[in-house]
Parts: sequence; structure tokens; C-alpha cells
Amino acid sequence: MAGNGTAVTEFILLGFQRWAELQTGLFFVFLLLYLINLGGNLGVMALVQSDPRLQTPMYFFLSHLSFLDICYASVIVPQLLETLRNDKGTVTFERCATQFFFFTLCASAECFLLAVMAYDRYVAVCKPLLYASAMTPQARLGLVAGAYGGAAVNSVVRTGCTFSISFCKSNHVDFFFCDLPPLLKLACSETRPRERLIYLLAFLVIATSVSVILVSYLFILRAILKIRSAGGKAKTFSTCASHISAVVLFFGTLIFIYLKGNMGKSLWEDKIVSVFYTVVIPMLNPLIYSLRNKEVKEALKRALGRMKVSRVE
Repeated sequence: MAGNGTAVTEFILLGFQRWAELQTGLFFVFLLLYLINLGGNLGVMALVQSDPRLQTPMYFFLSHLSFLDICYASVIVPQLLETLRNDKGTVTFERCATQFFFFTLCASAECFLLAVMAYDRYVAVCKPLLYASAMTPQARLGLVAGAYGGAAVNSVVRTGCTFSISFCKSNHVDFFFCDLPPLLKLACSETRPRERLIYLLAFLVIATSVSVILVSYLFILRAILKIRSAGGKAKTFSTCASHISAVVLFFGTLIFIYLKGNMGKSLWEDKIVSVFYTVVIPMLNPLIYSLRNKEVKEALKRALGRMKVSRVE
């Protein structure tokens, strides 16, 4: 443990020590969830890449969402498994900062990408005649690059602000990865100016993304209400249902964990919610898009059919 006046050079992640008797069981649960995540998201990416009918802007963005979900979980879960296996995990200051950087990068990029996907649905539903000219390959790449670029800027600033703080109270982090609230508890210098900037950035990322999503879906809803046939309304809405489910799951938990105020008063509550959005949601996204999207299900059937034919031959 670091004493007063001694700079922290490594952190000890305490993880779920309070559930010591469940450590082994939790290890295998999280390992299974991670493997499902890898299998599901890699499967979606392979399906989009191999099926000509999925070579559309919507599925181009979906493949990037799957890529982010893999990266997102891969930043957190291996460290979590190591912590569960050893009852605690030791990370160097540099490794902790690196994990924080990539975690912030993936989370921010997913926020922006979900907003981009909402805009894509808006153009498809409300401006169908302009869709092909608006969502050219160059435009798709530009939107994705903008999502990654904005996330990178946010990640650099947040990481710089966080790890320029002096840590000397202790090196025991009562969490399962290097996240902001438990790290702030270890600070021995004034953190309020940096905290304000960090949370302002989080608010701007979430508020900007949610605003784009809400405005896009308000226009989509208005367009759906103008459709006279019930079948037409259902068909149009079905193209957005998977994305809406992913948005509600991701932003609901993200807003709760970062903007609920007085964070850290219930650290166990924070841990459970953090597990949900860092481990569970990345695993659920491919299932949501597979089960609720007719085109993905049909593409999966075609892929399985080709596999059966190749085995027979």
C-alpha cells in the first residue's frame, strides 16, 4: 500500500473479493460470456463480409459495432478473469492508464456509432430516394472515421486528466478494472477541476449521441405514422427495432453509471451495472441483431445451408 507522500506505481484491483466463495464460479461465468461475445460478434462480422445481400450501409455499420463490442469486452474481461483467478489483480500504473484509455475509446466510439446508425436509419426511411447517393462508400467511411476520431480525442483528454492526478492514499482499487470513480478515491491532490472536465466530456459524448438518435427517430416515427398500411408500418419499424433495443440497453446503463450523481456511494451497485455494460451488453448485441432482424436470420440460414452442402460434397 502506498503511504502519504509516496507516489503509486502500481494498482491492486480487488474485484469481487466480497464474494470470495463465488470466485471460481464467477471466473467460468465470465469466461463463457466472453467466448459467446467473441463467437457471436465474429460471426456477425463474417456473415456481413461473406453475404452479398448484406453489403449495405446498415450492415457495414453493424460490423463495426461488432468489432467495437469485441474490443470493448477484450479491454476488460481478460483482466477481470485474472483478478478472479488470483483473488486480486496487480497492474502497473502504465497498464492501468492504457486500459482506461482503450475502455474510454471503445465506449465513446460505440456511443457515436450508435448515433451514426440512427442517422443511417433516418436516411433510409425518410429519404429513400437519396439513400444510395447519401450513403456512398466514402460517406460510410467518413462517418465511421468521425466516430473513431471523436472517441480518440475524448479518450486522450480523459486519460490525461485522470492520470495526471497524484495517487498516494492507497493503491488498492475496489473495482474489477481501472475506472474513474474508484481511482478518484485514491487521489491525494485536488481533483474537482479535472473531475468537472472529465464528466463534462462524458456528458457531451452521451448528450450529442442521444440527441442525434432521438431526432432521427422522431423523424422516423413521423414517417411511419404517414404510412397507411399496417403491414408497411410494421415492416418499416422492424428495420429499426434491433437498433432501438441496442440503444436502450447501452445508453440506459451508461447514463445510470456515469450521470446518476454521487457515484461511488454504492460501489457494489456500480460493479454490477458495470459488469452489465462491459460484459453482458457486448455479448447481447449480436443476439439482438440475429433474433430481431429478418435479413440477418436469412443470411445465417444461407450460410448454414452452404456449410451443409460443402460437407456433403
